[in-house]
Amino acid sequence: MRARYGVPLAITAVGAAGIAYAAAFEARSFRLRRLTVPVLPQGMRPLRVLQVSDIHMVSGQRKKRAWLQSLAGLRPDFVINTGDNLSDPEGVPEVLDALGPLMELPGVYVFGSNDYYGPTLRNPARYLLEKAQGRHGLNGNAPAVGVVHNPWEELRDAFDTAGWVGLGNTRGKLKLDAGEIAFTGLDDPHIKRDRYESVAGGPDPAADLSLAVVHAPYLRALDAFTADGYPMIFAGHTHGGQLCIPFYGALVTNCDLDTDRVKGLSTHTAADHTSCLHVSAGCGTSRYTPVRFACPPEATLLTLVERP
Repeated sequence: MRARYGVPLAITAVGAAGIAYAAAFEARSFRLRRLTVPVLPQGMRPLRVLQVSDIHMVSGQRKKRAWLQSLAGLRPDFVINTGDNLSDPEGVPEVLDALGPLMELPGVYVFGSNDYYGPTLRNPARYLLEKAQGRHGLNGNAPAVGVVHNPWEELRDAFDTAGWVGLGNTRGKLKLDAGEIAFTGLDDPHIKRDRYESVAGGPDPAADLSLAVVHAPYLRALDAFTADGYPMIFAGHTHGGQLCIPFYGALVTNCDLDTDRVKGLSTHTAADHTSCLHVSAGCGTSRYTPVRFACPPEATLLTLVERP
């Protein structure tokens, strides 16, 4: 009897322990990554950029709020928020409380699909199936009946009032002591709100530096930014794969980006141009899959320095 049931029970116990670790520990094991990126023109002093992404705030996440508030102590030159702040339509006040100290600093932002629409309960295995079939996200379709529309306008108004620059299919600038930084942004390609034709034309020649920002790193967006000559692109959305296999990596990216570039710093090449690409693994999860494995939640402090 012990031999018959011992192995299945052991497998079940290991699986339960893994889920408990992924939900109770790793999903709350917030950390800061630090990177140095040689992307500035000669003669420009280094810039410290804090990227936050995929917060997916749910009411009651006190540890996440406190950690985000603490990031203001890094005193970056500016903040880039690459979207998906919400995972709960009641979460706006807590997002604003978490980001309040950072909103006292210069910043820019784009929104992701979860800022606009509440998450829906889905079988996680569907992500693997959709990858195999070449499908991703909503594919531009209208959300299903019953999907909650999140109060993204409240987020937008608060960010704008704080002086953060919205980059949904538009351009913007930050004037810093180090110089004038121009930004070009897209609304979320995951739900086909991106309209590159409205911002095409390449970097601002009058600015000291031009950067590109988008929530979901779909290839069409990366190709367009890179072909236009932007030296660096910032994105989020992928959660770093969220559930990864140790020593192997991510299984999916939830977009058409390859898994080798699911998080961190890489490059992208299009039309004989190459851009630096940074994809944040983000610091949250969907409220319906509140687990991470071999992919802890993060924010990133990037120090931009002169190109060789």
